[in-house]
Amino acid sequence: MVSAVVGLVALVVTLVALVAGAGHAGYLGMLMSAAKKRAGGQPAIDFARKRLPAAGVGAGVALLALLISTGESVPGDIFAILLGGGAGAYSVKALQSTQQKFRGGQY
Repeated sequence: MVSAVVGLVALVVTLVALVAGAGHAGYLGMLMSAAKKRAGGQPAIDFARKRLPAAGVGAGVALLALLISTGESVPGDIFAILLGGGAGAYSVKALQSTQQKFRGGQY
């Protein structure tokens, strides 16, 4: 019973982290697409390309946590919760930082 609850929590945490990582990568892709259509958008494209590997790493770590959470061991699920929580927090913070720079008129 306890392992099922821990497994469910691990699944939810890792899925949320994966959505956050994919959201950051998608936001950067959207910014690059919009900047390509705009005259003088090259600095924004360069900035987004520099941030894209970090978004990929965040999504990749969240995916790894999701794969770990599919196992049936409680220690593995706890590790997946910690890994997914960290990846999700990193992705959300990186997304907020990216949005702040673009909304601030730097690009």
